[in-house]
Amino acid sequence: MTWGGLLKRLVQLIVTVLAVTLFSAFLLELLPGDPVEVLVPFGSDEQREAVRADLELDRPFIARYGSWLGGFVTGDLGNYYTVSSSRPVSERLGQAFPKSAQLVIYSQILALIIAIPVGVFAAARKSSFFDRMSSATAFAMLAIPNFALALVLQYYLGVRWQVFPTSGYTPITENPSEHFQQMVLPCITLAVGQIAVYMRLLRSDMIATLQQDFILLAKAKGMRSRRILFRHALRPSSLTLLTVAGLNVGTLIGGALIVEVLFQIPGIGFMMQEAIGQRQIVAFQSLVAIVAIIYVVVNFLVDLLYTAVDPRIRSEGSRS
Repeated sequence: MTWGGLLKRLVQLIVTVLAVTLFSAFLLELLPGDPVEVLVPFGSDEQREAVRADLELDRPFIARYGSWLGGFVTGDLGNYYTVSSSRPVSERLGQAFPKSAQLVIYSQILALIIAIPVGVFAAARKSSFFDRMSSATAFAMLAIPNFALALVLQYYLGVRWQVFPTSGYTPITENPSEHFQQMVLPCITLAVGQIAVYMRLLRSDMIATLQQDFILLAKAKGMRSRRILFRHALRPSSLTLLTVAGLNVGTLIGGALIVEVLFQIPGIGFMMQEAIGQRQIVAFQSLVAIVAIIYVVVNFLVDLLYTAVDPRIRSEGSRS
């Protein structure tokens, strides 16, 4: 990618982030009636006036947005408001973000570890029993909702057979064994749907790639089938997989909201559920902005990785 192309993508990233933060800040405007009545329904008049002053509700929306964005960039994500006190959202976010990041990363790794070899071998054995069974299994996996799968896994693997814990979170630095045991069921819940998507996409692209001339040449040279599949055919077939893996970060984060609540993992999804239940709109709008920015940045990084995956894009960028 040329410097001009990189600069163009950076500008697009900044514009997208500004649009996302503008929408997040506008969430407070969508509340019916007085936002302070929603945030502090049982507070005194003095407490409500303090919240009103803190949120700068006497200023125009654009001015408040500029003030909120300045605080957001510097790490001020607003406060949780209660009758007795207020506390910064950033404090809890600093504790919750690593938990959600671990859940998403583990699930993504698990999905790719399973989907890539299954997709490759299904393409290499097109129309075989293995191919038909893997395709049927993928469609079944796509049909299972996350919350239903979570409940089934909790009942059979957690309650009935007591193989894995059904809830809770232990930091990896405190007890690695207990940490991974507690993350198994949530990661499987999130990864199952992604495995099906990745496997089907890779299978389709691999079937097309295996018909290319350079693959036929490699076969004519007597190369081993495994080497042809994983060294020569996998890289050009993984562009769509890479794109969807980046796009599915948003899906994983959205699924993590339900999974974290069901498995009692105190991550960002758990925070968002709590903010909705307690009507903490200021905290919720900051969390929405954080999730959206992560989604945009990940997809920006995926665009940059294209050139590393497919040399054809690199050569086209140099010619342009």
